[in-house]
Amino acid sequence: MPLNEVLAVFMFLGFIGLVFTGFPVAWILAGLAVAFTAIAIVAEIDLGIVTGVDWRYFSLSVERIWNIMENWVMVALPMFIFMGLMLDKSGIAERLMTHFSRLFVRLRGGLALSVTFIGVLLAATTGIIGASVVLLALLGLPIMLKQGYDKSLASGTVCAVGTLGILIPPSIMLVLMADRMAMSVGDLFLGAVLPGLMLSLMYSLYIVLRGALQPDSAPATPQERTRLDMHAMGQLIMAILPPAALILAVLGSIFLGIATPTEAAGVGALGAVLLAGINRRLNQLILKEVLVETSKTTGFIFATLVGATAYSLVLRGLGGDELMERVLLGLPFSPEGIVIAILLFTFLLGFFLDWIEITLIVLPLVAPVVQSLGFDPVWFTVLFAVCLQTSFLTPPVGFAIFYLKGVAPPEVDIGSVYRGVTPFILLQLLGMVIIFQFQGLVTWLPGQAYGS
Repeated sequence: MPLNEVLAVFMFLGFIGLVFTGFPVAWILAGLAVAFTAIAIVAEIDLGIVTGVDWRYFSLSVERIWNIMENWVMVALPMFIFMGLMLDKSGIAERLMTHFSRLFVRLRGGLALSVTFIGVLLAATTGIIGASVVLLALLGLPIMLKQGYDKSLASGTVCAVGTLGILIPPSIMLVLMADRMAMSVGDLFLGAVLPGLMLSLMYSLYIVLRGALQPDSAPATPQERTRLDMHAMGQLIMAILPPAALILAVLGSIFLGIATPTEAAGVGALGAVLLAGINRRLNQLILKEVLVETSKTTGFIFATLVGATAYSLVLRGLGGDELMERVLLGLPFSPEGIVIAILLFTFLLGFFLDWIEITLIVLPLVAPVVQSLGFDPVWFTVLFAVCLQTSFLTPPVGFAIFYLKGVAPPEVDIGSVYRGVTPFILLQLLGMVIIFQFQGLVTWLPGQAYGS
């Protein structure tokens, strides 16, 4: 194996190894880029092997970073983050929880179904996993436990439903993927709608079946046998209307071509502020908290993006992309088998790496190979996003589990949470199989919107 490729392999393995040190990922990526550039220069001077990577080549990262910062699509990221965090403070979720729980009182597992439907609405308005999981845990988990729900079912539902925000538009992950792949954000948003709704429906069916087959896991109460209150239905509709209007304003304007994703994100941010004001939750302290948290989250993402840009540049200079292409195309599989191998590799990486690192490093390496095999790039990117959704639930780096454990009552132990998320991980994998077999779930809406 040529020295370039040896260095590329060690560069990738070094990244995976250093992640476990707990050092900031942005510094790891940028540091490896600098270190392996220096190693390549030393190899050229001492061994006379031309690697093609030197400080002049490394300086190209400055231009690439500048191009990223000039990209108007990336402006949507901080505004979508602001929108999500502000809605978290607006009190909408509390109202939804109150009225949804009254609507489903006649069903076993009704509270878990309420959490699921609220999670879908939060996913379509926030897209912030941490905010969704924590909010659903604070609102729904104590009520479910008080009613006698199995701890694993209650905690698993909250964790899994909270991860829908990373897939259902407006998803900050899809915005970042669109930038990395030079794709249309609108195409990815449209492509992810049906898969996201399909997963939420699968979660709901699992909850209903679990309540029917194991009544003790979602026990009935006298309240669950009461007549359906039409007044409660009216209150629920009034509670749904504000977030539904915001979803229509943001996603509808993108899908109809009225606004760009960046413009729609601005509308969403303003709408979140107005909803918080209408609910009398807007004050100087909350505004400060949201702005500070938005700045921190945006800074983390963009710092990682800067480090990943330098890392990817050096990795490509060392021939890492050509090596990855040869390895994948050299597998003794059909084109479909190669895609499955990529998804399996991504699923396993999700046990140890965050979605941001996988999106910035792995996706740009494997996506060109998949496109060269003749697969639709929107379909593969959405399928890749569904695969990354599992990374929030898989130990040891399952962030949704950490978010829930941080606010859960003491009686919810980590073992119960792991047992609770396992069925939902299997449902997500089943969802990937369905999307893999029926590509129209992803491609149909973009095709209808753009007539392709």
